[in-house]
Amino acid sequence: MARSPRDPAPLDFQVHPAATRCVLLERYYRELLHFLQRQVSDRDAAADLAQESYARVLAAQHAGRDILDVRALLYRTARNLLVDRHRRTEVRRHDELDALADTEQPPAPRHLQPEEALASQQILRAYAGTIDRLPPRCREAFVLHVFDDLSHAQVAQQMGISVSMVEKHIVRGMLACRLCERSVSAQDSPPTRTPG
Repeated sequence: MARSPRDPAPLDFQVHPAATRCVLLERYYRELLHFLQRQVSDRDAAADLAQESYARVLAAQHAGRDILDVRALLYRTARNLLVDRHRRTEVRRHDELDALADTEQPPAPRHLQPEEALASQQILRAYAGTIDRLPPRCREAFVLHVFDDLSHAQVAQQMGISVSMVEKHIVRGMLACRLCERSVSAQDSPPTRTPG
C-alpha cells in the first residue's frame, strides 16, 4: 500500500529533534577533543574539558536557547573553559609563603612598611594641625573647597562672602599646607655637613 505524500512517515523513520542534536554534537566530539589535546597536552584533561563543553551546550539547548551553530558554540565554550583552567593554574602556581625562607618572603607594599606608615601618620597629623591653626573663616572656606569639593562660588554662597574672599582664604590655606610640607620634608632629610 503506497503512502500519500501528506501521510506522516512511519514511527520508526521519524527523527526526534533531540536525536538530531545529539548526532550533531557527536559529529564534532573527536575534532573538539583533538583541539583540546593540542591546547593542554593532556588527553585526560582534554576529555574532561570536552565533556564539560558538551554538558554546557546541551544544558543551553534544554533550556530552550536557539543555537544556530552548534560547532561554534562548542568551540567557544571549550575556549572559555581553557581560559578558566589557565587562570586557576596561575593562581595555584605560587610558592607557599610559609615554605619560603624569611629572606625570600616578598616585602609588604611600601605604604604598609612600619616606617612609611609612621611617616604617613606624622604627615597627616602635621597637616591636620596646620589646618586647625588657620583662622576659623579661612579654615571653613579651605575645608569646604578642598575636602567637600565645592567650587569657589558654592563656598562663597554657603559662607555669605564674596568669591574673591573665598579665593584669598583658599590661597592662605594652601600656603600654610605647603609650608607644613616643607617643614616635614626638612625633618626627614639627613642633615648636610659643611666642610670644616
